[in-house]
Amino acid sequence: MKKTLIEKTANKLVAAFLKNKIISPIPSKFTKKISEAQKLRKLCESKIDQPIIGFKAAGTGIPLIKKLKEKEPFYASVYKRNFLKSGKRVKINKSTLGIELEVCYLIKKSFFLTKIKITERNISKFISHIAPCIEIVGYRQNKKGIKSFGDLCSDFGANVKFLVGKKKKYKKFNVKNLNTNIVNKKINHKVNGNTNTVYINPLNSLKFVLNKIKKDKIKLNNDFYVFTGSTLGVAQIKSKGLHVGKIDKLGSVKVIIA
Repeated sequence: MKKTLIEKTANKLVAAFLKNKIISPIPSKFTKKISEAQKLRKLCESKIDQPIIGFKAAGTGIPLIKKLKEKEPFYASVYKRNFLKSGKRVKINKSTLGIELEVCYLIKKSFFLTKIKITERNISKFISHIAPCIEIVGYRQNKKGIKSFGDLCSDFGANVKFLVGKKKKYKKFNVKNLNTNIVNKKINHKVNGNTNTVYINPLNSLKFVLNKIKKDKIKLNNDFYVFTGSTLGVAQIKSKGLHVGKIDKLGSVKVIIA
């Protein structure tokens, strides 16, 4: 039986994901519209028999949503193979887009048993811990730039690696307006941000992801992370070496770019 274009494209992307290879750009049919990108992402994820450690929100900056004429953010699965402890080394390549600093939450597996919609009022009971994290973002394709959310979504949400700092047991506290920064220690280059750029509040982003995975009937047998989106956009990696991210009240997280 002849394989469809979406099947062929998914097979190429999955092979690139598993082998850490760069392939030619995929057809724009799968990147222009977020609906088509979501179909491809879900097909790719269905072909990977590896543990999922959580889910990432992306496109959580309101100005970017408006600029690219999108309606809302999107989410993608994050695999255990792409999850590292703070301070580890990450190799980048010409398809790396940059570095992000985010708030992440550890969610109790009991979330999957609830049938209710997740709201601001009930969300706290599902949160176990909170932490700062760094994401390295990029393509598995020989391409640069972001023309649409579909560009990112179709390629595993453009996730390369996540590194998570020290987790704090979650108690209700306001993360809506915390200053953040990431510093390239080698050249002392600093990028500043704020948690209010993450869908106005990282908790809004968390709520968005939890309701989406509920709608998509996804179930895991373990506690899982939700990475809420960048507090400072996609920061350019100007040189290799140690990068340190800090979020007020939450702490710091490190990565060595190689």
